[in-house]
Formats: sequence, C-alpha cells, structure tokens
Amino acid sequence: MSASLKDRVAIVTGGAQGIGLAIARSLHDAGAHVVIGDIQILDDDALYCHELDATDETSVAAFFAQVRQNHGRPSVLVNNAGVLSSAPLDQLTVSEWDKVMAVNLRGPFLMARQFASCCSPQDNPAIINIGSIEAFSGNPDHAAYMTSKAGLNGLTVSLAIDLGPKGVRVNAIAPGWISTEMNEGYMARIPDRATAERQLCDLHPLGRIGSPSDIGDVAVWLASNRSQFVTGQVIRVEGGRMARLPLPATFDV
Repeated sequence: MSASLKDRVAIVTGGAQGIGLAIARSLHDAGAHVVIGDIQILDDDALYCHELDATDETSVAAFFAQVRQNHGRPSVLVNNAGVLSSAPLDQLTVSEWDKVMAVNLRGPFLMARQFASCCSPQDNPAIINIGSIEAFSGNPDHAAYMTSKAGLNGLTVSLAIDLGPKGVRVNAIAPGWISTEMNEGYMARIPDRATAERQLCDLHPLGRIGSPSDIGDVAVWLASNRSQFVTGQVIRVEGGRMARLPLPATFDV
C-alpha cells in the first residue's frame, strides 16, 4: 500500500514557515496539491497560498470556498497554526490567554468543522492536529500554551469519535524540540550556545534535536492510506526525550 498522496488536496494552516512549511513541502513531495492558509502570504511556485485567519469564522468559510473553487475538494487538513505564550501567572493577561486559546484551539475547531462539511469518505479524509509534548509535561510560565495543547489533544480524540462514522480519521502530532526559526532565535540569545546545544542534544536518546522534516514525514504517513486504521491518536515525535527521566548532574558518575 502506497504512501502516495497523488491528486489529494491538502490544506496546511500556518504553513508559511517552520514546521508548517516543512509539512507542506513533505505533502507536496508525496504528490499532494497543497494549499497553505496563513496570515502571511508565501511566495513559492510549488505551493499555493491563500490568506486565512483561522480564528475567524468568516475568514475560514471564505478560505474553504476559495479552496473548493480553485483547487477542488480537500481530503487532508493539517491544523498547524499556533502561538506560544510565556508569562508568570500573575502577569498573564486575559487578552493573552484568549489569544492563545483562539489560535491554538478555536482555529482547529473551526477548520475541522468546515473540513468535515465538504470532504468525502471516498477520499480517505484525514485531519492532523499539530500539538506539543507540552500537553504532557511542560516548562514554567507556559500556563496558556500548555492548557491549549492539552485541549487540542482532547479535541483530537473527540473529533475522531464524532467523525469516524463519516470516514474521517483524526490524529495529532506532538513535536518535541524542533529546529525552527523560533527556536533558533531563542538559542541565539544564549551566551554559551555551543554548550547549550550539546546539553539539549543530550536530553534526547537519539543524540540530536528534531528537524521540521521529521514532523513532515509523520504527517505524510498519517495523511496516506498506510494509516487507514489509525485515529484518535497523539503521536509524540520527540527523539525519545520524554522516555528518559532526568537525574541531577551529581548522579552522573
């Protein structure tokens, strides 16, 4: 059974950069006709891009109408658009909380609802939500982000239950530390970057951090016929980082 996505129309939200762009390119390389929905327009001859605010119901409806008119019936939806928030609880504003919930939860809900209304069971439709390992175990000051990603896991399972009878498979990918523009900017601010990179790699049994294409490869599999009996799952793609419990440095003897 092939992992080819030939002639499939795939939507990727937030696909103008980072993990989203890697997913879009991986889907394209597997044969899909890829349409990116983003607030910023990507100039790429191989990928199509339409403006989209996934948090706005009117924008979502207009986007899907444009996809249907210009590209055909979609059979793959990747809800990748997301934002990160970092603030101590006493400094976390209601507006920031609402923004994170809107992008990371309301957006996938609106996109999935619209997708379910126009996809066809004969196309092996698949929804792939991009979550985070921070839905399971996180970092300080990430209350809004962690909550939103945990909620996305719940949405994934709920949609799998509700849309399964209609032939729609729904799964999530929970990336670990991936080498993206955002993480590169964070690492650039660390004075001793070489040491920080080595320590970060050491947290992973595989001895390296992830690349965006690692996520793209899993997305292709979940979108393809090779995962036809896989739904309601959250697949952690994190190099084994969560498999090993950390010990204090003094225990390293």
